[in-house]
Amino acid sequence: MKENIHIWEKFLHYQSAPYVQKFLSNCYKNSGEKDADSKSYENCYPFIYYVKHAKNYYQLAKNSPSEIKPVLLFYGMIQLIKGCLLTVDPNYPESTHVLAHGVSTRKRKKRNYSFMSDEVKIQKNGLFSHFSTKMFHVEQLSIDRFKMDTLLARIPEMNETFHFLNKQSKLHEITFLEEKTVSIPIHILDDFKMTFERFKDFFQAYTKVKIENIQHNKKEMIITVKKQLDPFHCAPFYYHHLESYYVPKQKEQFIYIDEVMVHYLILYNLSMICRYETEWWNELFHTYSSNDYPFIERFLTVTAYKIPDLLLFFLHQQRE
Repeated sequence: MKENIHIWEKFLHYQSAPYVQKFLSNCYKNSGEKDADSKSYENCYPFIYYVKHAKNYYQLAKNSPSEIKPVLLFYGMIQLIKGCLLTVDPNYPESTHVLAHGVSTRKRKKRNYSFMSDEVKIQKNGLFSHFSTKMFHVEQLSIDRFKMDTLLARIPEMNETFHFLNKQSKLHEITFLEEKTVSIPIHILDDFKMTFERFKDFFQAYTKVKIENIQHNKKEMIITVKKQLDPFHCAPFYYHHLESYYVPKQKEQFIYIDEVMVHYLILYNLSMICRYETEWWNELFHTYSSNDYPFIERFLTVTAYKIPDLLLFFLHQQRE
């Protein structure tokens, strides 16, 4: 999965009613849905229209100024998520509870506001909790508030920006020794202030990856996994679009939250700021008075190609 200006050409397969109907029918049969055929006919065109609508939003964003991109990218992402939801939830939307965004943020920004210190709060109901549960099997997060800098640090493509502007790298890149064997620098133990045995227990407690073996020497820890890593089955590793993986330097970042969920939360906040904090937003793009601007610009570039790539990968997984 690499940055690809032709990503929407890969969605063309999902613009065929006969193909989509069969695709959805297979998804529903695999999940044990009794009315798989009738539900697939019912959801066929909504699925196609969600994907087409998403494409329109993303293509508009590509040719729009950065000042309005967050709104276009956020609603483009929502349309793609709704399409993906139809592959795992044939009754979506079953109630009005899943139609709201499911996230909130501070309505009025304080003086000396900093985007990186801002936070979003997850609500009990809404699209966020619904797709998190249905698509990524995250029933409930251990915390309900996330700061922007914490969320951005979970995106490997942002690591260079953190390193350049803050002189602080948030992630270690892991090295693949073999297809299912990776190496982590041993000095991560210093970051975590743990012994190897303590880190081993901690890692195995938080990982979503099935581990076969963890060893170490003076330079590295060597981890063998049972199944090859992929973007949706790699936690606590983070996936970079250039086919590399990273591990966080902070133990707090081991709390599981899928990267699609991360982008949703950041884009929600940016879209709200874009619409309702007009004065601060416009000053950001004209005064360059803080590090907020390069972080936001970089994120908008990354999310524009990475979310369609990730959600396309999700759809391809549903075919298997």
